[in-house]
Amino acid sequence: MIAPPTLKIRRILEAEKLDAILIFGLPNMRYLSGFTGTDGVLLIGVDNSVFLTDSRYLLQAQAQVSTDQITCYKNKFKTIIAQLRNCGYKRVGFDAAAIDFAKYDELVTTGGSSFTWIPLATQLQTLRAIKSDVELLALNKAAALNNDAFDLIYPTIQPGMTERDVALELEFTLRRLGGEDKAFDFIVASGKRGALPHGVASEKKLVAGELITIDFGTRVDGYHSDETVTFALGEVDGKLRQIFDIVLEAHDTALAAIHPGGLICDLDTVARDIITAKGYGDYFGHGLGHGVGLEVHEYPPVSQRTDQRLEAGMVITIEPGIYVPELGGVRIEDTVVVTGNGHESITTIPKQFKQINT
Repeated sequence: MIAPPTLKIRRILEAEKLDAILIFGLPNMRYLSGFTGTDGVLLIGVDNSVFLTDSRYLLQAQAQVSTDQITCYKNKFKTIIAQLRNCGYKRVGFDAAAIDFAKYDELVTTGGSSFTWIPLATQLQTLRAIKSDVELLALNKAAALNNDAFDLIYPTIQPGMTERDVALELEFTLRRLGGEDKAFDFIVASGKRGALPHGVASEKKLVAGELITIDFGTRVDGYHSDETVTFALGEVDGKLRQIFDIVLEAHDTALAAIHPGGLICDLDTVARDIITAKGYGDYFGHGLGHGVGLEVHEYPPVSQRTDQRLEAGMVITIEPGIYVPELGGVRIEDTVVVTGNGHESITTIPKQFKQINT
């Protein structure tokens, strides 16, 4: 059974011997309280919870947030300190990754010597790692929109279009189908630009004989889709096809290696070893993947440096790639959920080699 979000926080309170935790980061705030606005602070104490926001979001917070109290502020940090004093809280944790030094300094200065401030980083890192059924439903809906939108725009892709044309049409189609917003700036990288792992769509025109890599996603109920396809526009050079087949083998082999309890770094190794054995190890410079949820990149990172283990309910991407300067590149990406005996795919676009006839 997945522990409710507030129970997870109360376990941190107990483990760190804290009176309260302040949540400033919007993704954790939404996860813990349901608030979807862009300004607020969530205070979870040992005996109560308070949501603080300004007048712009008061009515929204009253409709969305389930806390013991909702407070409206004019001065955020003065109101936080007053609330902590009213509750008698002294030892207070905060999500260190979500607050910059200037805000931290204002918090400490406003509070004076009354409080002991405890930065929380690793303690909160895994908070959203295991997805509930409700979260998985949103993730699957977002991925289904990816599939439907790609099915609609793929037949329209032809030489002479610009990468930006493709990205905009994909974005508009996702919005028309019900996506809240694009998950990130779409990557559309064709020809030699395929060697750019983050080749955001440009004014370059598509040319027959090129590979095209598209990395895209949308958002549903706050949860993101993330998927990458690479396909050919007309006949491509044999070396490009070879690279595609190597990346697909690395992708499929890593997927097959997913199981609860396995080391996350081993997934990266499985894919990287295949690419290295074929002579392209120097052209795969990024990690194999990352977690996906309320943020498009979240815990856990799927890389050689990650020594944590996979757990059922984690949602991760598998996205090996090869990027050869002056030639082009390939990336193939799926988002999956770890299950009790392996994984289930969330993204559903087929990843086998495809070619648009020109």
